[in-house]
Amino acid sequence: MNPAPKNLFASPRYRPDVGGKHAAPFLPMSRAEMDVLGWDSCDVILITGDAYIDHPSFGMALVGRLLEQQGFRVGIISQPDWHSAEDFRALGRPNLYFGITAGNMDSMVNRYTADRKIRSEDAYTPDGDPNKRPDRAVVVYAQRAREAFPEVNVVIGSIEASLRRIAHYDYWSDKVKRSVLPDSKADLLLFGNAERAIVDLTHRLAAGEPIKSIRDLRGTAFMTSSNWLPNEDWAEIQSIKIDTPGKVEAHTNPYEMMPEKDAKCTTGDGSTPSPAVEPDVIKQQAIRIMSREERQAMLRNKHNNTVIRLPSFEAIKDDPVMYAHASRVFHLEANPGNAKALSQAHGDRDVWINPPPLPLAMDEMDGVYDRAYARAPHPSYGKARIPAWEMIRFSVNIMRGCFGGCTFCSITEHEGRIIQSRSEPSILREIEEIRDKTKGFTGTISDLGGPTANMYRLACKDKKIEESCRRLSCVYPGICSNLNTDHSKLISLYRKARAIPGVKKILISSGLRYDLAVRSPEYVKELVTHHVGGLLKIAPEHTETNTLSKMMKPGIGAYDEFKAMFHKYSKEAGKEQYLIPYFIAAHPGTTDDDMVNLALWLKKNDFKLDQVQTFMPTPMALATTMYHTRKNPLKKITADSEVVETARSGKIRKFHKALLRYHAPENYEIVKEGLLRIGRGDLIGSSERHLIPSRAPVVASLVNAGVVPVKRGIAPKLNTFGKSSATRLAAKVAPAISKSGLAYNPAKPKKAPVKSGRR
Repeated sequence: MNPAPKNLFASPRYRPDVGGKHAAPFLPMSRAEMDVLGWDSCDVILITGDAYIDHPSFGMALVGRLLEQQGFRVGIISQPDWHSAEDFRALGRPNLYFGITAGNMDSMVNRYTADRKIRSEDAYTPDGDPNKRPDRAVVVYAQRAREAFPEVNVVIGSIEASLRRIAHYDYWSDKVKRSVLPDSKADLLLFGNAERAIVDLTHRLAAGEPIKSIRDLRGTAFMTSSNWLPNEDWAEIQSIKIDTPGKVEAHTNPYEMMPEKDAKCTTGDGSTPSPAVEPDVIKQQAIRIMSREERQAMLRNKHNNTVIRLPSFEAIKDDPVMYAHASRVFHLEANPGNAKALSQAHGDRDVWINPPPLPLAMDEMDGVYDRAYARAPHPSYGKARIPAWEMIRFSVNIMRGCFGGCTFCSITEHEGRIIQSRSEPSILREIEEIRDKTKGFTGTISDLGGPTANMYRLACKDKKIEESCRRLSCVYPGICSNLNTDHSKLISLYRKARAIPGVKKILISSGLRYDLAVRSPEYVKELVTHHVGGLLKIAPEHTETNTLSKMMKPGIGAYDEFKAMFHKYSKEAGKEQYLIPYFIAAHPGTTDDDMVNLALWLKKNDFKLDQVQTFMPTPMALATTMYHTRKNPLKKITADSEVVETARSGKIRKFHKALLRYHAPENYEIVKEGLLRIGRGDLIGSSERHLIPSRAPVVASLVNAGVVPVKRGIAPKLNTFGKSSATRLAAKVAPAISKSGLAYNPAKPKKAPVKSGRR
């Protein structure tokens, strides 16, 4: 068990005249704002790829206000022009360090679609401008900051740095890339929700401690000399010795921390962990001279002073088996209760990764979110529309973390699987703040949630079991018997929130874990009766067991159970409400037949989806490992072990995506060609059992002729078509177009997609 960490707010304020009652209206973004505050310099300057919105949903505001509360002068440089170092000098030289992040999203995910096309809008930028941040922004910003002030400490963090802290597969270049540390040349990397690390780091730097000597902070990574160890008490073990390809098992080494005798927990594949193997000498010492407490203390010390050496960057970049092995070990070392330090060689130097940060206690979470946020974009943006702000301005974050462990998702890798929740009073206070201070509030709270809507205050029933557990998910392949699934505290929160004067409606828009929700019919009834605005989005992701097993998602039966409850309670409430399911195309392990079966399920259930998504391999995710290596890190990994077939070619990925919208005219030819290619021509015809008709519908013919839909409800302008064959076709079927309610204009030639690295 880890010792209780120092409270986040226990340190004396560095500058008594900063923070608390002296909080700035906004953290300064210019010298003029610094002058108004009476500052000659900033202690910390945060550089972000997002617009500065002073709201706790935006990372730089949250970190900035936390450091301000600690008594530090914090400035923000938002979306600097990275083509020179000039913008990075805007606030002068920081006294302590530059803190650098790409923003709330990974810059590559933010800029590119799953088809590697540049997105038309950046939600975190004024007016959605898609060109305000560079690719791989953390590296670019760090290099420019170093150029601006070569002697200043550089600290990188947030999700882009967090998910690139070890060697990782990069989808956009289709290569295994080094850790972000050697490329950025940063002094320190903070991963996960890094409040503890950033507060400790800043106070220690302010006290005069050199950043190169700060090597003991949890949740940090840094570059070291080859085979470096903190001191002579430390030991190094090779990853291949503690996780031999096969079942996920407890480490067979003398440093394993085991739960109490009656504590039971299963591993990721459902088996029970094997007891730790101890050298004979330790057993003999324990029998002869050690009390139980002494023995536990010795083992704990050995455990905490052990680093696991992962295969080097050079070893994994061209070896799929070793890459999958490294990914597997990395994910096994994710529980802050038992994780060890990791190291990985990059050439003649090592990347050293300390264990993950310890979760925040409830009062610490409250302290982070109860700061004096302006709850608005910085005034310098004027009336510019910032899409992400419009989306969250009336929402409240009630928790963080996720124990679902979905292989395609980065939440667990970044925030951890231990749920950290705010207190009820803190959440209710924020709702009142929105009511009283946020412009445009009309009485509707758009969301009470977080990474998952209904994991609020859910946790393992036993802290000792939680700290010893090595499962990758608490809910797959089934919900763990040690998991508390009581939703009563969340129900109480909902009821008190909607009783606040001036609040007319509380909506729940965060992702709902429906396999947990069905454990609490009272919660489902509460949700459906009071907190659904006609439509509720949930994410079964797929229908086929083969694919779901690679996602670590529940079977479609859990969806059916929730759907029955949803419609039952909607009817009892006298409401006509609908479930909107989300699905992923081309996920690793998905075959053509799996996608066809999903399309048939959609047709059987009369779902005609408007928005669909294709799997995007994000750095460090387990599903990304499957995509890159064709190996399954959830099972035995050897050269001849299970092959995970994955749709990699653009043609197959487009076919899988088109099947989710088989009914769309623009997808007709893609679906038809794909069905014929895989020998499923039996699904082409005019009866109910067929997926698509034998002949292209009128609208599909127009699409294929180069005539594209504009908007529904606008009369067709056939006289603008000219004399092309497309025009003659459009004129011929004008009556059909008019009846369909669709309008068409001649298609313009499509430009070739802009690919990563080509602008």
